[in-house]
Amino acid sequence: MDDDHKFEQGSTLAPFRISTFRNVWFASLASNFGGLIQSVGAAWLMTSIATSSDMVALVQASVTLPIMLFSLVSGALADSFDRRRVMLTAQCFMFVVSALLTLVAYLGLITPWLLLFFTFLIGCGTALNNPSWQASVGDMVPRQDMPAAVALNSMGFNMTRSVGPAIGGIIVAAAGAAAAFAVNTFSYFALIFVLFRWRPEVPRNPLPRETLGQAMGAGLRYVAMSPNIAKVLVRSFVFGFTAVIAQALLPLVARDLVHGGPLTYGAMLGAFGLGAVGGALISGRIRRDMSSEAIVRSAFLGFALTSWLAAWSTNAWLTSAGLLLGGACWVLALSHFNITVQMSTPRWVVGRALSIYQMATFGGMALGSWVWGLIADSHGAATALVVAGIVMLAGAAIGLLLPLPEQTALNLDPLNRFREPHLALDVRPRSGPITIVIEFIIREEDVPAFLDAMAERRRVRRRDGARHWTLSRDMENPEIWVETYHTPTWLEYVRHNQRATHADAEIGDTLRALHSGAQPPRVHRLIERPTSLSATVVAPKGPIDLH
Repeated sequence: MDDDHKFEQGSTLAPFRISTFRNVWFASLASNFGGLIQSVGAAWLMTSIATSSDMVALVQASVTLPIMLFSLVSGALADSFDRRRVMLTAQCFMFVVSALLTLVAYLGLITPWLLLFFTFLIGCGTALNNPSWQASVGDMVPRQDMPAAVALNSMGFNMTRSVGPAIGGIIVAAAGAAAAFAVNTFSYFALIFVLFRWRPEVPRNPLPRETLGQAMGAGLRYVAMSPNIAKVLVRSFVFGFTAVIAQALLPLVARDLVHGGPLTYGAMLGAFGLGAVGGALISGRIRRDMSSEAIVRSAFLGFALTSWLAAWSTNAWLTSAGLLLGGACWVLALSHFNITVQMSTPRWVVGRALSIYQMATFGGMALGSWVWGLIADSHGAATALVVAGIVMLAGAAIGLLLPLPEQTALNLDPLNRFREPHLALDVRPRSGPITIVIEFIIREEDVPAFLDAMAERRRVRRRDGARHWTLSRDMENPEIWVETYHTPTWLEYVRHNQRATHADAEIGDTLRALHSGAQPPRVHRLIERPTSLSATVVAPKGPIDLH
């Protein structure tokens, strides 16, 4: 990482001292600016060519639905391939789609469903790009600067949100939606250029790449066995489901509740973005002064107030004031969710963990956009906003049952302690199944502490790929305890051990301290074999090629 010391380490702007992050951040600013102008054009165009409120809300759903559907695949790609190349592919794809949307709109061939088709494709490109982009933040900045980097990314997006929609409204009012789509098409060039020039150091993995299915399964398993991340997923889904109403129904608020046009709509989106910029700027201080749960609970309550104010106000300025608060709550909650996931996940699986988080958040947004659109179509936008505010209160109350964990400085760097043992048999990478048996000698007075440590060991083993984990006690010699687990192949056994982090090592250190034998715990590595002699006999020991 190359850096100059213009920005003091530990400050909100510290990541800007790293030139790669700085260049990508400014290029993303331009790309986000164009994307928001495109969003204004698409939303306002739909109000002109469609007759129902739910079609307007589906514009937002069509962008967020692909993120829910395809993020896990994208996360697996982000962890398995060069993230820079994945982002380049996504940006080029969205450039082509945006160019085609511009052409079709310019020729007057656009229909409501064709517009949704193009916005869906842009959402697919976003789904491919986001896990690689968010995971690559950890490749650009040191771990201690990651919270600031995530906040800066949120601030950058919302800086464009504060002015982009207003400019988008001017462009749509002056030149039509096709002009807004054209601006978005050209906005991709800067980011494509910066990504093309960036040459990150990609660590070499000595093991073969997992298949896409294996990588997705490993990501799901890791998240399922990580209780803190699971809490984030539940809270982010509920927040996305409720808070998306501010974006999904804002065109109707601008048109029907405050009786404005595209300029009013753009100005309101700008107020939301301006509030989000303020939220990003104060996020560091808020994280120091408030607990994680207090931040998220306050965001739910603040957004409920925003929703109710939008429902009851007929004045654009008053509604915009409420949107300032909503924007701040939006960025505080979502950036906090993102930071919690990144700080709780090692690098080998961070893309998949972030993609699952995005699936939860954007899945909530897609469902919310559809639900609130239906309610608005049947009972009006004001009723939908009031109901959403009530659901937000329930979202805050969920924290009583599922409070978010406090952010801790876990060392999730690879442990790199595992060394392949000398084997007498000629075991190939695909040889298996493999059974691992570890014997401990535990004094009776240490059994409660041993069981507590083993409960955590079980979670970590299963999280990192072990199967059929069991703990047994010798009935003839009760001091002997046996841990057993399986892996499908020798390669998966090696991969399982290489996933261990420094934080995980504390469990092993505890178990070894409780072991009372004269020698370290005895490890048996067994390979299952059928009973036929021809299948059981193996060749003499040779080199193991894991490639």
